[in-house]
Amino acid sequence: MQLWVGLGNPGSQYALHRHNVGFMVLDALEEVHGFPAPKQKFQGWAIEGRLGTEKILLLKPATFMNESGRSVGEAMRFYKLAPEDVTVFHDELDLDPFKIKVKTGGGHAGHNGLRSIDAHIGPDFRRVRIGIGHPGHKSRVHNHVLGNYSKAEIDPLASMLGAISAEAEWLVRNDNARFISDVALRMQGG
Repeated sequence: MQLWVGLGNPGSQYALHRHNVGFMVLDALEEVHGFPAPKQKFQGWAIEGRLGTEKILLLKPATFMNESGRSVGEAMRFYKLAPEDVTVFHDELDLDPFKIKVKTGGGHAGHNGLRSIDAHIGPDFRRVRIGIGHPGHKSRVHNHVLGNYSKAEIDPLASMLGAISAEAEWLVRNDNARFISDVALRMQGG
């Protein structure tokens, strides 16, 4: 089994925040791949389903971003998973909007959700980094991250969520490079 975690803050007022793009990815995966309705579990919302041949638990922590690790740690212990079984989808300031990178391990670059998960399970989990762009100056980061996607960004956002969902099986197979290239191709309309 793999544990796929989307990072975000619970509550409708946060729904379209750039910081909630991890939640958006899980919502898209759930819809595209016909997962059942989520249940309250592991201090969040959890759904078990299949992607290809693999069992996947989709988890949206309801703990608020800076306590996400509590929820992830609880689900991992319940299913006796290792950090390498965990994939976290999160927003990334240091990538251009809608660019995707995947890596295993590393630091948290000031991201409170990653910092919390790292504190609970260590750094050796896979991260799907979803670019939200940098607003240019440090003083504008907070409002940018916790700001809604603009009207002009909604179409590329929907396109990216669709591409991630369509190519998710490459993540299941641990073919990160193929996932990244196929998502990029799909977003270019190729």
